[in-house]
Amino acid sequence: MTAERVYNVLFLCTGNSARSILAESILNAEGNGRFKAYSAGSQPRGEVNPHAVKELEALGYPSTGFRSKSWDEFAEPDAPQMDFIFTVCDSAAGEACPVWIGHPMTAHWGIEDPAAVEGSEMERSRAFAQAASFLKNRIMAFISLPLASIDRLALESHLRQIGTMEGASIKQPKAS
Repeated sequence: MTAERVYNVLFLCTGNSARSILAESILNAEGNGRFKAYSAGSQPRGEVNPHAVKELEALGYPSTGFRSKSWDEFAEPDAPQMDFIFTVCDSAAGEACPVWIGHPMTAHWGIEDPAAVEGSEMERSRAFAQAASFLKNRIMAFISLPLASIDRLALESHLRQIGTMEGASIKQPKAS
C-alpha cells in the first residue's frame, strides 16, 4: 500500500499575523495529514496577532509555534515546493509575488482583515471568530475536492469558486 500524497499549501497575506496564521493552523488540523500548510507575508509584522492565537485556542486548533515571516523564505531553493498558494488578503493578491518553484496552483480567498477592526474587545473577538469561520468553510471545501483525480482546469475553477464563498472581501469576476 502506498502512502497518500501530502500537498503543500501556502497561505499569503501582507502582515502574516492573523488570517494566514488562522488558515495555516486550521488546514494542518483539518487536513488529516493530507496537507502541510504554511503561511507567510509580503511585509510580515514580525509577530502573530494575539487575537488570532486566542481564536485558535477557542476553536481547539493548534495555537503555538507560529511566527510572522516573509514569503521570501518560500522562494528559496531549499524551501518546500508548494502545490497550492492562496492569498487571503486583497493587498497580497495584488502584489508582485516571488517566482514559485514548480508553478503551484493559486487562487485568491480574500476576507476582511479582523486585525483592522477597531472597537471593543468583544467586537474585535467577533471579527476574528468570523474570519476563522470563513477560512474554515473554504478549507473544508478545498479538502473535500478529489485532488488526485480532477483535471487542472476543473481544479482551478473550483479553487476560484471557493474564494467567492460567504465572507469574500471582493467578488471575483465570473468566467465567461
